[in-house]
Amino acid sequence: MPGLRAFRWSTDEPYTAMKESYAIGLVESGQAAFVQGGREYRSGPGSLHLKQPGDVHRDIARDGPITFQVVSFAASAVESVLGRIRVHPLLVANDPRGAAFYRLHDAIRVGADRLELEVVVTEAIASLDGVRHAPSALSRSVRHAVELLHARLGEHVTLDDLAAHAGLDKFHLCRAFRAEVGMPPHAYLTHLRILRAKELLGAGARPRDVAPQVGFYDQSQLNRHFRRIVGTTPGRFARGA
Repeated sequence: MPGLRAFRWSTDEPYTAMKESYAIGLVESGQAAFVQGGREYRSGPGSLHLKQPGDVHRDIARDGPITFQVVSFAASAVESVLGRIRVHPLLVANDPRGAAFYRLHDAIRVGADRLELEVVVTEAIASLDGVRHAPSALSRSVRHAVELLHARLGEHVTLDDLAAHAGLDKFHLCRAFRAEVGMPPHAYLTHLRILRAKELLGAGARPRDVAPQVGFYDQSQLNRHFRRIVGTTPGRFARGA
């Protein structure tokens, strides 16, 4: 099924990452605490992690290894039905709003046939509409900084630009941004640029044309960050796409 990916993932190390797709993760074992959108959440077996493109997940505590089964969807598969939405980051075990998500994970676990998978995937996407999230808990200043980074993704942005737009001095902005978003402003912008680069490459753009479109000085800089974040070069990624 195009744009659908399912996998099981286990780790005992805390991590920080920006999400690139809509995803529904079912915690099979382990407990953790994480920060997302300026709020702290705690999850355990049976809970559901819900993600959308651009979310930054930052673990702050973990009680031993944790294992997930994860299903991710192409953004277009969700947004063509619901538009661009924000979903609640966490549903506790057996929350009735998660019924369609549990059916999806059960079908994948037992190797259901294509028709059943198509049904449960469709129901799961529709059910995301029932877990729309309240506005971000980011402070006003950090929210303004995030909005500027999105709006000027392909341009040169200085810390002074960011601080002026946020209405906060740069020292307080750096501290607040890292604490609330989960990574510093430059890292957040780099991840946004790589996410956009992947979209362009997937749509057929040539690697050498992508760097200036996403705000990198040259292809060498794009290659360095792309390999670090994605694990391969833009050229190999484009050929695979």
